[in-house]
Amino acid sequence: MAQSRQRGKIIVGLDIGTTKICTIVGEILDGKVEIIGFGVHPSVGMRKGVVVNIEATVNSIKKSVQEAEVMASCDISSVFVGIAGSHVIGTNSNGVIAVKNHEITAQDIARVVENGQAIPLSQEQEVLHVIPQDFTVDGQGGIQDPLGMTAVRLEANVHIVTASTTAVHNIVKCCNRAGLDVDDVVLEPVASAEAVLTPEEMELGVGLLDIGGGTSDLAVFSDHTIRQTFVLGIGGDNLTNDLSQGLRTPLVEAEKLKEKYGCAIASGIDKDQAIDVPSVGGKQSRKLSQRVMGEILEPRLEEMLLLVNQQIVDHNLKETIHAGIVMTGGSSLLACMEELAEQIFDVPVRIGYPNHIEGITDLVNTPQCATGVGLLLYGMKHEPGRFVPDDSGPLGKLGQRLKQFFKKVM
Repeated sequence: MAQSRQRGKIIVGLDIGTTKICTIVGEILDGKVEIIGFGVHPSVGMRKGVVVNIEATVNSIKKSVQEAEVMASCDISSVFVGIAGSHVIGTNSNGVIAVKNHEITAQDIARVVENGQAIPLSQEQEVLHVIPQDFTVDGQGGIQDPLGMTAVRLEANVHIVTASTTAVHNIVKCCNRAGLDVDDVVLEPVASAEAVLTPEEMELGVGLLDIGGGTSDLAVFSDHTIRQTFVLGIGGDNLTNDLSQGLRTPLVEAEKLKEKYGCAIASGIDKDQAIDVPSVGGKQSRKLSQRVMGEILEPRLEEMLLLVNQQIVDHNLKETIHAGIVMTGGSSLLACMEELAEQIFDVPVRIGYPNHIEGITDLVNTPQCATGVGLLLYGMKHEPGRFVPDDSGPLGKLGQRLKQFFKKVM
């Protein structure tokens, strides 16, 4: 790991997004994370969470990391990296074994989880996370930790997150070429949950919706574990493209207008409120009603949220999210976003800001930094180990995942 101070262990979260690359440096002190460095740079070379230009991505990573190194006064050599994209698939499965010697051991738990994750996978997919949800001991379900219990039969429900082998390897390759080892590759909503969700929400049932530039990711939690994850290939960039075309303004200017004046409900905007809209081809900027922006954004946002809601309904999760939805990502900051989301999801909605951290929190206290902060908190709980792309097949990393799980339960 990168080390520059003797006071505590340094952990670095690297959020490689479609629109920005965010590097956050944290120092572990007395079981807490203190933010000591922050760097952000526009993302060039990524599209919908997937690397499309390695050189451009490497350069963007380097610039973001260098900025964080200067602030933190340390050299960064390894990172926890977030991943998203429509290639990510979440699947629930279960396994059953007979218990040897009638007392459940760590080896029994390992066997039943391995049994549960034995699902058919193509050679193009590899396992990112194997997350035990709960266990059933001789017909008694809902058990979180069966270690040491007397039993004849042990069952496990597990959630398996897989991703495109090519996409994972290219992200790791970009980090390596930027001079960084990868401690682990983490699904972005899994990381974000560490930063923005409360224990009460995770117990009661909550959906974490991260609207990034290229994708929208949802993770549903209840009883302190993940119940389902899925990724949709639509995000904030679609809003910017709609504005660019609808207002006939360059993409860069459309993004600025979205951040400054964007509103999710058109009727909430004074129709007499005018804004300056830059034109293309060197023409003079024009005065337009701000409500026009709302009339462009609202239908697209409705479409995005309805697609997410349909996924929740299709997976029978509506009755699970009793605590509602927590939203992160830049688009969550649009005016009236909570109101529109509550209309569509018909549950309480709040915007997620990172917590559980100290230090220079003012720089990272935004929904856009939820993944970066979450990667630090994830790294604090999980043993880092250099992530080497595994060519032995989709189940090659199971041993490492189970070791991390047993470190938590034993």
